[in-house]
Amino acid sequence: MPANGIRRSSDPSPVDPGGVIRHPSPNHGARRGDARPELVVLHYTAMDSCAEALARLCDPAAEVSAHYLIDADGTVLQLVDEAQRAWHAGAGSWGGRDDVNSRSIGIELYNPGAHPFPEPQMAALEHLLAGVLDRHGIAPEGVIGHSDMAPGRKHDPGPRFDWRRLARRGLSVWPATPPALPAPGAAGTDAQRMARAASRFGYAPDLPDEALLGAFRLRFRPWAAGPLCPADIAAIEDLAARFAVDAAPSRT
Repeated sequence: MPANGIRRSSDPSPVDPGGVIRHPSPNHGARRGDARPELVVLHYTAMDSCAEALARLCDPAAEVSAHYLIDADGTVLQLVDEAQRAWHAGAGSWGGRDDVNSRSIGIELYNPGAHPFPEPQMAALEHLLAGVLDRHGIAPEGVIGHSDMAPGRKHDPGPRFDWRRLARRGLSVWPATPPALPAPGAAGTDAQRMARAASRFGYAPDLPDEALLGAFRLRFRPWAAGPLCPADIAAIEDLAARFAVDAAPSRT
């Protein structure tokens, strides 16, 4: 067995033609109502090893799971069938709808939380994502972070995750570079403009300003600090204009 504790060729679990190791977790159920996958939620494990994360995601007492777990070396494990509801998202919403578990595919990336994501892991994620989006007809804007749907409560996949790389491959979205700065004198205060655009893009409409700005910057401007600025507004208004979520209500 390798040092990280996850078996490869000797693993008794079947391996599909794409190289995904099936390692079933008991932690799942049926998707509720008529829900189908329309989002992919990315997470980091925040644990010391992938084996430790795998054990927790398969522990009935933990009551958590994900559809997939990707190790640092690019090994992909499928824990829950995509047709089933994995328990990865918890409380939160996106696009004006809650019960994100019922309408998403959850992907955990082994990472303690502050490390860069290695090339083999990112390449495996990209290959997996391309298949998931194709199978379920999910648009790139449907790939979000745990921090997007649970601002302030969750921070994964964190500031070291390369969202721009995914966007360049058509697997997520990124603001225009550089976005046009907001026109002076536009209706509403800066905070109101930020909130309206963020709601159109998918963020919950009732978030405190600080939580909204923190979640937005964590994904799209992790280098930024200080109060809300024109570059923040420009970036979120660009995203809202190009990737509006119809079901997301606006906040006035």
